[in-house]
Amino acid sequence: MRKIHKSSTGGLTPEGRKYFKRTEGANLKPPVPKGKNPRRVSFAARFAGMKGPMKDEKGEPTRKALALKKWGFGSVAAAKSFVRRNRQT
Repeated sequence: MRKIHKSSTGGLTPEGRKYFKRTEGANLKPPVPKGKNPRRVSFAARFAGMKGPMKDEKGEPTRKALALKKWGFGSVAAAKSFVRRNRQT
């Protein structure tokens, strides 16, 4: 993946989403930063269980941390809490 496809604030750029649609047929959508959207609940559930640090060895946020922030979560704990409050039973 080229640098123009990755957003410096986390996730993919619109060009990145177009690239994956063209090459793999993926229908990727931009992040949903607030609300109770089912996509947001699903994202939070996946990333709340994801292993790995929030900062790299240089003290910079990892792609995981950037993605969580882009979706409106400040931490893994915030994502877990959101899932507990909003998941469908």
